[in-house]
Amino acid sequence: MTESNPGPSGPGTVLLDIGGEIGALIIITAAAMAGEEIHISPVRDPAGRTHAVVRERRLGPASSYAAVYPALPAGEYTIWRDAGRPAGTVRIEGGAATSYRWAASG
Repeated sequence: MTESNPGPSGPGTVLLDIGGEIGALIIITAAAMAGEEIHISPVRDPAGRTHAVVRERRLGPASSYAAVYPALPAGEYTIWRDAGRPAGTVRIEGGAATSYRWAASG
């Protein structure tokens, strides 16, 4: 099955479903990562991975590139550089959006 590469998203097109014990994660990347999938998993469950695609996010005249996870249970998450190497960890708080800047090198 072939997946299409989604185009840029404009202002107001990403809805974060946060509140209570649910938070969100925004991984900010370089433009070169557009179309790439970034996997994350709860620290205590490395097999429980989910992913999001890096897309151009247009904010008026400016744009950035990010993968957005709009609804995650609060807790510690591993961000995976590839199938076997973590890029880092992040703590998701309920009712809040957390950002993480993707480092270009491993």
